[in-house]
Amino acid sequence: MKVALIHYWLVGMRGGEKVLEALCELFPQADIYTHVYDPKKISATIKRHRVYTTAIQRLPRATSWYQRYLPLMPRALEALDLSNYDLIISSESGPAKGILAPSHIPHVCYCHTPMRYLWDYYHYYLKSSGKLTQLFFRHFAPALRTWDLLSAYRVDHFITNSHNVARRIMRTYQRESTVIYPPVDLPDAEILSTQKGNFYLFLGQVTAYKRADLAIDAFRKSGLPLVIAGAGDAIKNLPANIQALGFVSSQKRQELLAQAKALLFPGEEDFGIVPLEAMAHGTPVIAYAKGGALETVIPEVSGILFQEQTVDSLQGAIEQLEANPQRFNPKTLYAHAQKFSKERFKEQMHRYIEQRLSEHKAIVGTPMRD
Repeated sequence: MKVALIHYWLVGMRGGEKVLEALCELFPQADIYTHVYDPKKISATIKRHRVYTTAIQRLPRATSWYQRYLPLMPRALEALDLSNYDLIISSESGPAKGILAPSHIPHVCYCHTPMRYLWDYYHYYLKSSGKLTQLFFRHFAPALRTWDLLSAYRVDHFITNSHNVARRIMRTYQRESTVIYPPVDLPDAEILSTQKGNFYLFLGQVTAYKRADLAIDAFRKSGLPLVIAGAGDAIKNLPANIQALGFVSSQKRQELLAQAKALLFPGEEDFGIVPLEAMAHGTPVIAYAKGGALETVIPEVSGILFQEQTVDSLQGAIEQLEANPQRFNPKTLYAHAQKFSKERFKEQMHRYIEQRLSEHKAIVGTPMRD
Protein backbone atom coordinates (compact mmCIF):
# COMPACT_ATOMS: atom_id res chain seq x y z
CA MET A 1 0.00 0.00 0.00
CA LYS A 2 1.39 3.39 -1.01
CA VAL A 3 0.93 5.94 1.78
CA ALA A 4 1.48 9.71 1.69
CA LEU A 5 2.00 11.57 4.97
CA ILE A 6 1.32 15.33 4.75
CA HIS A 7 2.82 17.51 7.50
CA TYR A 8 2.63 21.31 7.66
CA TRP A 9 6.38 22.03 8.11
CA LEU A 10 9.45 20.20 9.37
CA VAL A 11 11.67 22.72 11.17
CA GLY A 12 11.91 21.14 14.64
CA MET A 13 10.80 18.22 16.80
CA ARG A 14 7.76 19.22 18.84
CA GLY A 15 4.52 17.38 19.58
CA GLY A 16 3.26 17.35 15.99
CA GLU A 17 6.54 15.95 14.73
CA LYS A 18 6.43 13.22 17.40
CA VAL A 19 3.07 12.14 15.98
CA LEU A 20 4.56 12.14 12.47
CA GLU A 21 7.52 10.12 13.74
CA ALA A 22 5.15 7.45 15.12
CA LEU A 23 3.26 7.41 11.81
CA CYS A 24 6.60 6.88 10.04
CA GLU A 25 7.18 3.81 12.19
CA LEU A 26 3.67 2.59 11.44
CA PHE A 27 4.18 3.11 7.68
CA PRO A 28 7.93 2.62 7.08
CA GLN A 29 7.61 2.95 3.27
CA ALA A 30 5.47 6.12 3.33
CA ASP A 31 6.46 9.30 1.51
CA ILE A 32 6.31 12.62 3.35
CA TYR A 33 5.13 15.92 1.88
CA THR A 34 5.67 19.21 3.69
CA HIS A 35 5.93 22.91 2.93
CA VAL A 36 9.39 23.47 4.43
CA TYR A 37 12.06 20.98 5.48
CA ASP A 38 15.20 21.52 7.57
CA PRO A 39 16.81 18.07 7.90
CA LYS A 40 19.31 19.31 10.52
CA LYS A 41 16.44 19.74 12.98
CA ILE A 42 14.54 16.52 12.28
CA SER A 43 14.89 13.05 13.79
CA ALA A 44 16.60 10.16 12.03
CA THR A 45 13.29 8.25 11.92
CA ILE A 46 11.68 10.93 9.75
CA LYS A 47 14.81 11.47 7.63
CA ARG A 48 14.78 7.81 6.61
CA HIS A 49 11.70 8.56 4.49
CA ARG A 50 11.54 10.33 1.14
CA VAL A 51 10.60 13.93 1.94
CA TYR A 52 9.08 16.15 -0.77
CA THR A 53 8.50 19.87 -0.29
CA THR A 54 6.04 22.31 -1.83
CA ALA A 55 6.99 25.47 -3.70
CA ILE A 56 7.30 27.28 -0.33
CA GLN A 57 10.72 25.63 0.21
CA ARG A 58 12.14 27.64 -2.71
CA LEU A 59 11.17 31.03 -1.28
CA PRO A 60 13.77 33.22 0.50
CA ARG A 61 14.74 32.04 4.01
CA ALA A 62 11.86 29.57 3.96
CA THR A 63 13.00 27.58 6.99
CA SER A 64 12.87 30.76 9.10
CA TRP A 65 10.13 32.81 7.47
CA TYR A 66 7.71 29.98 6.64
CA GLN A 67 4.85 31.47 8.69
CA ARG A 68 5.07 34.68 6.65
CA TYR A 69 4.24 32.61 3.57
CA LEU A 70 0.98 31.28 5.02
CA PRO A 71 -1.23 32.93 2.33
CA LEU A 72 0.72 31.07 -0.37
CA MET A 73 0.38 27.63 1.21
CA PRO A 74 -3.15 26.72 0.00
CA ARG A 75 -2.10 26.97 -3.64
CA ALA A 76 1.17 25.13 -2.89
CA LEU A 77 -0.76 22.23 -1.33
CA GLU A 78 -3.23 22.03 -4.19
CA ALA A 79 -0.34 21.73 -6.66
CA LEU A 80 0.70 18.37 -5.16
CA ASP A 81 -0.24 15.37 -7.29
CA LEU A 82 -1.07 12.51 -4.90
CA SER A 83 -3.11 10.44 -7.34
CA ASN A 84 -0.72 7.46 -7.20
CA TYR A 85 -1.25 6.77 -3.50
CA ASP A 86 -3.63 4.36 -1.79
CA LEU A 87 -3.96 6.28 1.49
CA ILE A 88 -3.33 9.89 2.55
CA ILE A 89 -2.80 10.90 6.18
CA SER A 90 -2.45 14.60 6.88
CA SER A 91 -1.02 16.01 10.11
CA GLU A 92 -2.73 19.34 10.64
CA SER A 93 -2.20 22.41 12.79
CA GLY A 94 -0.83 24.47 9.94
CA PRO A 95 -2.02 24.10 6.33
CA ALA A 96 -1.71 20.38 5.51
CA LYS A 97 -5.18 18.89 5.01
CA GLY A 98 -6.02 21.03 1.96
CA ILE A 99 -4.52 18.71 -0.63
CA LEU A 100 -6.58 17.71 -3.69
CA ALA A 101 -6.99 13.94 -4.00
CA PRO A 102 -9.23 11.74 -6.15
CA SER A 103 -12.35 10.57 -4.34
CA HIS A 104 -11.25 6.92 -4.43
CA ILE A 105 -8.23 7.66 -2.20
CA PRO A 106 -9.15 7.82 1.51
CA HIS A 107 -7.88 10.91 3.33
CA VAL A 108 -7.52 10.70 7.13
CA CYS A 109 -6.53 13.87 8.99
CA TYR A 110 -4.87 13.81 12.41
CA CYS A 111 -5.80 17.33 13.52
CA HIS A 112 -3.71 18.69 16.39
CA THR A 113 -5.93 21.78 16.30
CA PRO A 114 -7.67 23.99 13.75
CA MET A 115 -5.13 26.70 12.90
CA ARG A 116 -5.04 28.76 16.06
CA TYR A 117 -3.86 31.99 14.42
CA LEU A 118 -6.98 31.94 12.20
CA TRP A 119 -9.52 30.89 14.85
CA ASP A 120 -9.25 30.75 18.65
CA TYR A 121 -6.07 32.81 19.03
CA TYR A 122 -6.58 35.19 16.12
CA HIS A 123 -6.87 38.36 18.26
CA TYR A 124 -4.02 37.24 20.52
CA TYR A 125 -1.67 36.77 17.56
CA LEU A 126 -2.81 40.07 16.10
CA LYS A 127 -2.06 41.98 19.31
CA SER A 128 1.37 40.37 19.67
CA SER A 129 2.41 41.22 16.07
CA GLY A 130 3.97 44.33 14.61
CA LYS A 131 1.87 46.90 12.73
CA LEU A 132 2.94 45.69 9.27
CA THR A 133 2.12 42.07 10.14
CA GLN A 134 -1.24 43.16 11.59
CA LEU A 135 -2.13 44.98 8.38
CA PHE A 136 -1.02 42.04 6.24
CA PHE A 137 -2.81 39.42 8.36
CA ARG A 138 -6.08 41.36 8.66
CA HIS A 139 -6.17 41.46 4.87
CA PHE A 140 -5.52 37.75 4.25
CA ALA A 141 -7.16 36.09 7.29
CA PRO A 142 -10.79 36.11 5.99
CA ALA A 143 -9.83 34.37 2.73
CA LEU A 144 -7.65 31.87 4.62
CA ARG A 145 -10.55 31.04 6.97
CA THR A 146 -12.83 30.40 4.00
CA TRP A 147 -10.25 28.12 2.41
CA ASP A 148 -9.65 26.33 5.73
CA LEU A 149 -13.37 25.62 6.12
CA LEU A 150 -13.68 24.34 2.57
CA SER A 151 -10.58 22.17 2.89
CA ALA A 152 -12.12 20.43 5.92
CA TYR A 153 -14.65 18.86 3.54
CA ARG A 154 -11.81 17.27 1.56
CA VAL A 155 -11.09 15.08 4.58
CA ASP A 156 -12.87 11.74 4.90
CA HIS A 157 -12.16 11.14 8.60
CA PHE A 158 -10.80 13.35 11.36
CA ILE A 159 -8.73 12.04 14.26
CA THR A 160 -7.64 14.40 17.01
CA ASN A 161 -5.41 14.51 20.06
CA SER A 162 -7.95 15.30 22.80
CA HIS A 163 -11.61 15.80 23.59
CA ASN A 164 -10.72 19.47 24.03
CA VAL A 165 -9.70 19.75 20.36
CA ALA A 166 -12.57 17.49 19.23
CA ARG A 167 -14.97 20.14 20.53
CA ARG A 168 -12.98 22.81 18.67
CA ILE A 169 -13.13 20.82 15.43
CA MET A 170 -16.89 20.47 15.77
CA ARG A 171 -17.31 24.18 16.46
CA THR A 172 -14.98 25.24 13.63
CA TYR A 173 -15.62 22.66 10.89
CA GLN A 174 -18.89 21.02 12.01
CA ARG A 175 -17.16 17.65 11.72
CA GLU A 176 -17.04 14.70 14.11
CA SER A 177 -13.59 13.41 15.13
CA THR A 178 -12.18 10.38 16.92
CA VAL A 179 -9.82 10.98 19.84
CA ILE A 180 -6.52 9.07 19.78
CA TYR A 181 -4.11 10.59 22.28
CA PRO A 182 -0.66 11.46 20.84
CA PRO A 183 2.41 9.36 21.68
CA VAL A 184 4.70 10.03 24.62
CA ASP A 185 8.26 8.71 24.80
CA LEU A 186 8.58 6.82 28.08
CA PRO A 187 11.93 6.21 29.79
CA ASP A 188 12.66 2.87 31.42
CA ALA A 189 10.90 2.52 34.76
CA GLU A 190 14.23 1.56 36.34
CA ILE A 191 15.50 5.15 36.11
CA LEU A 192 12.75 6.45 38.41
CA SER A 193 14.08 7.96 41.61
CA THR A 194 12.42 9.34 44.69
CA GLN A 195 15.40 11.70 45.10
CA LYS A 196 14.21 15.02 43.72
CA GLY A 197 15.94 18.36 43.49
CA ASN A 198 14.62 21.45 45.25
CA PHE A 199 13.64 23.35 42.09
CA TYR A 200 10.44 23.70 40.08
CA LEU A 201 10.58 23.49 36.29
CA PHE A 202 8.98 25.38 33.41
CA LEU A 203 9.83 23.48 30.23
CA GLY A 204 8.82 24.50 26.74
CA GLN A 205 8.97 27.29 24.22
CA VAL A 206 8.94 30.63 26.03
CA THR A 207 6.06 32.39 24.30
CA ALA A 208 3.34 34.58 25.74
CA TYR A 209 0.44 32.09 25.61
CA LYS A 210 2.41 29.47 27.58
CA ARG A 211 2.44 31.97 30.48
CA ALA A 212 6.04 31.73 31.63
CA ASP A 213 5.41 35.24 32.95
CA LEU A 214 2.91 33.85 35.46
CA ALA A 215 5.45 31.34 36.76
CA ILE A 216 8.11 34.06 37.03
CA ASP A 217 5.83 36.41 38.96
CA ALA A 218 4.80 33.64 41.36
CA PHE A 219 8.39 32.61 42.09
CA ARG A 220 9.62 36.18 42.24
CA LYS A 221 7.12 36.56 45.08
CA SER A 222 7.80 33.24 46.85
CA GLY A 223 11.58 33.10 46.49
CA LEU A 224 11.50 29.36 45.72
CA PRO A 225 13.94 28.02 43.06
CA LEU A 226 12.61 27.93 39.48
CA VAL A 227 14.36 26.71 36.32
CA ILE A 228 13.05 27.83 32.91
CA ALA A 229 14.22 25.72 29.96
CA GLY A 230 13.20 26.46 26.39
CA ALA A 231 13.92 28.71 23.43
CA GLY A 232 11.77 31.72 22.66
CA ASP A 233 11.26 35.21 24.01
CA ALA A 234 14.18 36.70 25.91
CA ILE A 235 13.71 36.86 29.68
CA LYS A 236 15.34 39.77 31.47
CA ASN A 237 15.87 41.06 35.03
CA LEU A 238 15.36 37.74 36.80
CA PRO A 239 15.95 37.44 40.55
CA ALA A 240 18.64 35.06 41.83
CA ASN A 241 16.15 32.25 42.57
CA ILE A 242 15.04 31.99 38.90
CA GLN A 243 17.38 30.55 36.27
CA ALA A 244 16.65 30.75 32.51
CA LEU A 245 18.63 28.14 30.56
CA GLY A 246 17.27 28.80 27.07
CA PHE A 247 17.31 25.85 24.67
CA VAL A 248 18.56 22.62 26.30
CA SER A 249 19.78 19.34 24.80
CA SER A 250 17.67 16.20 24.90
CA GLN A 251 19.85 14.74 27.65
CA LYS A 252 19.61 17.89 29.78
CA ARG A 253 15.85 17.93 29.22
CA GLN A 254 15.55 14.39 30.59
CA GLU A 255 17.70 15.29 33.60
CA LEU A 256 15.55 18.31 34.43
CA LEU A 257 12.32 16.32 34.10
CA ALA A 258 13.66 13.62 36.42
CA GLN A 259 15.08 15.96 39.06
CA ALA A 260 12.41 18.68 39.30
CA LYS A 261 10.20 18.81 42.35
CA ALA A 262 7.28 19.52 39.99
CA LEU A 263 6.63 20.71 36.45
CA LEU A 264 4.72 23.98 36.02
CA PHE A 265 2.17 24.12 33.20
CA PRO A 266 0.48 27.52 33.58
CA GLY A 267 -0.75 27.99 29.98
CA GLU A 268 -3.77 26.57 28.18
CA GLU A 269 -2.75 23.93 25.62
CA ASP A 270 -4.66 21.84 23.09
CA PHE A 271 -3.31 18.70 24.75
CA GLY A 272 0.17 19.07 26.21
CA ILE A 273 2.77 16.31 25.96
CA VAL A 274 5.30 17.90 28.34
CA PRO A 275 3.19 17.14 31.46
CA LEU A 276 3.09 13.47 30.47
CA GLU A 277 6.85 13.46 29.90
CA ALA A 278 7.24 14.81 33.43
CA MET A 279 4.96 12.10 34.85
CA ALA A 280 6.93 9.48 32.92
CA HIS A 281 9.98 10.65 34.89
CA GLY A 282 8.11 10.39 38.20
CA THR A 283 7.54 14.16 38.46
CA PRO A 284 4.11 15.62 39.34
CA VAL A 285 2.56 18.52 37.42
CA ILE A 286 1.01 21.78 38.60
CA ALA A 287 -1.27 22.87 35.76
CA TYR A 288 -3.89 25.45 34.89
CA ALA A 289 -7.28 23.72 34.96
CA LYS A 290 -8.26 24.27 31.36
CA GLY A 291 -7.65 22.71 27.94
CA GLY A 292 -5.79 19.46 27.48
CA ALA A 293 -4.41 19.41 31.03
CA LEU A 294 -7.85 18.34 32.26
CA GLU A 295 -7.38 15.05 30.36
CA THR A 296 -3.94 14.21 31.74
CA VAL A 297 -3.48 15.86 35.14
CA ILE A 298 -5.57 13.92 37.64
CA PRO A 299 -5.75 15.62 41.06
CA GLU A 300 -3.98 13.64 43.80
CA VAL A 301 -2.85 11.07 41.19
CA SER A 302 -0.62 12.91 38.73
CA GLY A 303 -0.64 16.51 39.90
CA ILE A 304 -2.45 19.58 41.16
CA LEU A 305 -4.77 21.85 39.16
CA PHE A 306 -5.15 25.58 39.85
CA GLN A 307 -8.34 27.29 38.74
CA GLU A 308 -7.33 30.81 37.70
CA GLN A 309 -4.38 32.18 35.72
CA THR A 310 -3.30 34.40 38.59
CA VAL A 311 -0.23 34.48 40.83
CA ASP A 312 -2.34 33.76 43.93
CA SER A 313 -4.03 30.72 42.38
CA LEU A 314 -0.72 29.28 41.19
CA GLN A 315 0.92 29.97 44.53
CA GLY A 316 -1.90 28.16 46.31
CA ALA A 317 -1.17 25.01 44.26
CA ILE A 318 2.57 25.29 44.96
CA GLU A 319 1.86 25.63 48.68
CA GLN A 320 -0.19 22.42 48.55
CA LEU A 321 2.83 20.57 47.20
CA GLU A 322 5.24 22.24 49.62
CA ALA A 323 3.06 21.13 52.53
CA ASN A 324 3.53 17.47 51.53
CA PRO A 325 6.31 16.97 48.94
CA GLN A 326 5.97 13.16 49.12
CA ARG A 327 2.26 13.09 48.27
CA PHE A 328 2.90 11.79 44.72
CA ASN A 329 4.41 8.34 44.12
CA PRO A 330 6.83 8.22 41.13
CA LYS A 331 5.68 4.72 40.19
CA THR A 332 2.04 5.83 40.16
CA LEU A 333 2.97 8.79 37.97
CA TYR A 334 4.87 6.53 35.57
CA ALA A 335 1.96 4.07 35.37
CA HIS A 336 -0.39 6.94 34.52
CA ALA A 337 1.92 8.15 31.72
CA GLN A 338 2.05 4.62 30.25
CA LYS A 339 -1.58 5.03 29.16
CA PHE A 340 -0.24 7.50 26.56
CA SER A 341 2.67 5.43 25.22
CA LYS A 342 3.83 5.35 21.59
CA GLU A 343 2.93 1.64 21.41
CA ARG A 344 -0.65 2.41 22.47
CA PHE A 345 -0.85 5.22 19.88
CA LYS A 346 0.39 3.02 17.04
CA GLU A 347 -1.94 0.17 18.01
CA GLN A 348 -5.00 2.45 18.08
CA MET A 349 -4.02 4.19 14.82
CA HIS A 350 -3.47 0.86 13.08
CA ARG A 351 -6.83 -0.47 14.22
CA TYR A 352 -8.64 2.73 13.24
CA ILE A 353 -7.11 2.93 9.76
CA GLU A 354 -7.72 -0.75 9.08
CA GLN A 355 -11.41 -0.22 9.92
CA ARG A 356 -11.67 2.82 7.67
CA LEU A 357 -9.93 1.07 4.78
CA SER A 358 -12.22 -1.94 5.14
CA GLU A 359 -15.28 0.32 5.01
CA HIS A 360 -13.83 2.18 2.04
CA LYS A 361 -13.27 -1.00 0.05
CA ALA A 362 -16.94 -1.86 0.52
CA ILE A 363 -17.98 1.44 -1.09
CA VAL A 364 -15.17 2.00 -3.61
CA GLY A 365 -15.54 5.28 -5.45
CA THR A 366 -17.55 6.94 -2.69
CA PRO A 367 -15.65 9.32 -0.37
CA MET A 368 -15.80 8.25 3.26
CA ARG A 369 -17.52 10.59 5.70
CA ASP A 370 -17.84 10.52 9.47
